[in-house]
Amino acid sequence: MNDALPRPEVFTPSTPPEALEDLRRRLRATRWPDVPEDAGWSLGTDVDYLRELVAYWADGFDWPAREAELARLPHFRVTLGGLGIHYVHARAVAPAGPVLPLVLSHGWPDAFWRYTKVIPLLTDPGSHGGDPADAFDVVVPDMPGYGYSDRPPAAPLNSVAVAGLWAELMSVLGYDRFGAAGGDIGSHVSRYLGLDHPERVVAVHRTDAGVPVLTGDGAELTAEERAFVDGAAAWGAGEGAYAAMHRTKPQTAAVGLTDSPAGLAAWIVEKLRAWSDCGGDVERSYTKDEILTLVTLYWLTGTIGSSMRMYRANGAIPPAQLARRVEVPSGFTLFPADLVRPPRAWLDRTANTVRVTEAPRGGHFAPFEEPELYAEELRAFFRPFRATLTAGRQPAPQLP
Repeated sequence: MNDALPRPEVFTPSTPPEALEDLRRRLRATRWPDVPEDAGWSLGTDVDYLRELVAYWADGFDWPAREAELARLPHFRVTLGGLGIHYVHARAVAPAGPVLPLVLSHGWPDAFWRYTKVIPLLTDPGSHGGDPADAFDVVVPDMPGYGYSDRPPAAPLNSVAVAGLWAELMSVLGYDRFGAAGGDIGSHVSRYLGLDHPERVVAVHRTDAGVPVLTGDGAELTAEERAFVDGAAAWGAGEGAYAAMHRTKPQTAAVGLTDSPAGLAAWIVEKLRAWSDCGGDVERSYTKDEILTLVTLYWLTGTIGSSMRMYRANGAIPPAQLARRVEVPSGFTLFPADLVRPPRAWLDRTANTVRVTEAPRGGHFAPFEEPELYAEELRAFFRPFRATLTAGRQPAPQLP
């Protein structure tokens, strides 16, 4: 590895017992709000469900066991742009041809958690019903202010800046060319990787096109595109209060969410339910242990505030950046329960779209909800681009 590049270090997640004792004490001391009769989920998180979840979190959930499961993945940290960045770097197992490096970018409210189920399917397809020739080297970073990555001490980073960090990370790992994929904020980061590093990014796969932003003449839109823009606006009016809070006054909410684990769970679980293909029953898509693994990760790292602040940074991205068209070959897998689903005309307008598929099931967190389906989508989309890589395996980082 180039001596001028930062050197990665092995990282092992570890939680001191006193942090868990403090968490359980806070959970047992939760001060619950009053609830209108038969409110259910209509006003936000169902408090009856949350009481059940919090009781399990306090006295049944085994975080050390979940943490040990997460630690079985190959974790590292490296300093980029003055920030310690955590990432999982899983190498292809028994590849049968050129290995495509792939950087996967998550969204909110999650972290590397989004891809934990899909990593083995991508690195070892031969053991999971796939073709060994489709193996990837997979890199899953936590964005700054999320998970085990450092929180920016001053202004939050936007998706453009994070894409620049990911390009540097791939250089540190010895990858000259690679694929990029993601959803939600990770869709934006993947987009800017393609925009700003087209000589390195072989193709970009996304599960959404983001919330539409009109920067030109709206009269040029097709009827389907106008319906998409109007539908996104309607969704924002009915469901977007959280995003408005994140963009404008994130620190107000951060005080309560950082102090109250029950409040933090309410903020996250409501989105897991609303944005997933679960038919209104969040535990159709996630077990309690899976939900609480994500929420506990946010609690122990204290990153709910810093994760929300990224919305403010992204809200200030200049319109000229938002109007750029991605010329790197782009593919989209649209999941039926995702937030807003763009028509093909919009995808063609905003990217060099070479493949669009409609998934039969899944939602906003598709890599976690439907890992087998998502993995097959990535295998199929990136398959034609493997031939553009230099034959053979790119060098691994020199680790201590």
